[in-house]
Amino acid sequence: MDLYQQQINRELQVWKRRMNRRPSILGVFASRTQARINRIIPEKVHQAITVTIKQMVRGVLFGSGFIPPKVEASMTFQQKEEAIKRKLETYKHTAAVEGGLTGLGGILTGLADFPLLLGIKLKFLFDIATIYGYDLNDHKERIFILHIFQLAFSGAAHRRKIFSLVINWDEYSKTIPDNIHEFDWRTFQQEYRDHIDLAKMAQLLPLVGAVVGYVVNYKLILKLADTAMNAYRLRAGHRA
Repeated sequence: MDLYQQQINRELQVWKRRMNRRPSILGVFASRTQARINRIIPEKVHQAITVTIKQMVRGVLFGSGFIPPKVEASMTFQQKEEAIKRKLETYKHTAAVEGGLTGLGGILTGLADFPLLLGIKLKFLFDIATIYGYDLNDHKERIFILHIFQLAFSGAAHRRKIFSLVINWDEYSKTIPDNIHEFDWRTFQQEYRDHIDLAKMAQLLPLVGAVVGYVVNYKLILKLADTAMNAYRLRAGHRA
């Protein structure tokens, strides 16, 4: 086993423990509080948000605007990961600047961050999948991207559930329906919204929001990269 494989195995061990970590007491309290808030919000509002996020994500996932990065067929696994890390440098700074600019104007411009950051995250996942060699013309590969997204931006209980699917993806993917409308968009949007709400709330404050938006977006892209790379390492047959 070479040194890079040993490094991957160590990182996978840490990541798998994190994915299977049970909710903390504070996390349980936060989840229950958010659940109460969600029950107060009218059903029509939930439906509207679900439809909005569904259309937004589908527009990026199944749109024609994605330009895949160039990938040499002869690249080793380590070279692919080095290419992804170079992409990460671009995406984390793009997301940070976007968060800083939208945070400058408080609530009016801060709200624009949500769709912009969502698009940046999904396009980054597209690049990662392509560099690893997966064909995004296969709709199941795009569904896998949504599962990575949920691993990165969900509460502990839902994250553990999604991780159990990802770690057995070859078998689970055989049960995925061809109709994208059957995907659980309601849970997807609630978990994502609940997970980042507290972190992003201060971004709606004028001036202060610029600093918050810059830092939070930067860290969110780092978290997404770590999640995606480890998920694809599992797909590639690496086992810690």
